[in-house]
Amino acid sequence: MSATPTDTTSSEPNTAAAQQTWTQRLAAVGRTLPSPAAPAGNYIPALRTGNLVFTSGQLPLVDGVLTHEGKVGASVSVEEAALAAEVCILNALAAVDQLVGIDSVVRVVKVVGFVASADDFNGQPLVINGASNLLGEIFGDAGQHARSAVGVAELPRNTPVEIELIVEVA
Repeated sequence: MSATPTDTTSSEPNTAAAQQTWTQRLAAVGRTLPSPAAPAGNYIPALRTGNLVFTSGQLPLVDGVLTHEGKVGASVSVEEAALAAEVCILNALAAVDQLVGIDSVVRVVKVVGFVASADDFNGQPLVINGASNLLGEIFGDAGQHARSAVGVAELPRNTPVEIELIVEVA
C-alpha cells in the first residue's frame, strides 16, 4: 500500500499536488534520488522497525565524492553547508527508498543534523534548515518534523554535515 501525500490536519481542499506520489513531488520540485551510498563501515543504510524507518548518518556524497569538505564557519560557509545538508537528506531519502520505497512514507518524523563547526560557530540550525526546507518542498505538511542541529568538532571524511532521518511508513 502506498501512502499519498495528503494533509489530514488541514481544512484546505486537496489539490492536484496533494494527489501526487512522493516520487512525482520529487520530480515536480526538480529533484531526483541518487543511488544509495555504500556503507563505509559495519552498518546498514536504513532499518525498519514497525512503521518507522531510521537511516544511518548520511554524508553529502554525489557519486561517492563529497560535495564539500571542512568546518562550517571556517572553510565552509553557512550557505555551502546548507546545500550539503540538502544532499545529505536526498541520500537519506534514497536509503529509505531502497528499503521500503519512497511512496510508502506517511510523514517525516525527525531529522538529526550534525555540523562540523569552527570554534565559536553557533549557526547549526541555519545549516540544517537546508535539509528541513527541502523536506517541506517535497512532503509539504507531512514533511514537518522534530529536529536536532548539533555542532561537533569533527565528522567522518572531513565532511561539514551529516544527517540522520526517521520517517513513518505505511
